Amino acid sequence: MALILFLHGPSSSGKSTLAKAIREASSRPLLHLSIDHLRDSGAWEPQAYPDWAGARAGFFSGFHRAVKAFADAGNDLILEHILDTPGWHADLQQLFCGHKVIFIGLTPSLSTLETREAARGDRPAGSAARDFEHVHRDLSYDLTLDGSAPLQESVRSILSMTSAPLARSRFFN
Repeated sequence: MALILFLHGPSSSGKSTLAKAIREASSRPLLHLSIDHLRDSGAWEPQAYPDWAGARAGFFSGFHRAVKAFADAGNDLILEHILDTPGWHADLQQLFCGHKVIFIGLTPSLSTLETREAARGDRPAGSAARDFEHVHRDLSYDLTLDGSAPLQESVRSILSMTSAPLARSRFFN
């Protein structure tokens, strides 16, 4: 059984920053997986697809199954992802069954998201606002972080959950 720390939140909510801080503070090795890593490495170039809308479902199906394969091989993971498409949550619930999932929701204010998005300059304008409107709808988290707490406090909260027994993650509800 692998540990999956699932960081979920809108674009620019701080998932990558939090993942890096968790890895630095953790005594256990954690693979950090995200679509951004594929894009930033050049392994995936969305603009190379003449019909990205048509290719998107297959791409993400493959990504989800790759994450499962890493977990099934016994790797503990930090997954940053946005459940922005109907069916993804149910798909990942089936794929991650049998692993310990800690589902962490990042919920900064809209003004914080918009400020971060503008400062980054590498996201389409309005992405954070679009995500903000719907990504948390109907989801229940094992831990919710609003981004106002100091980063190290959030890291401690998450890492304390990795050693405590978790009856059943809310991810599976």
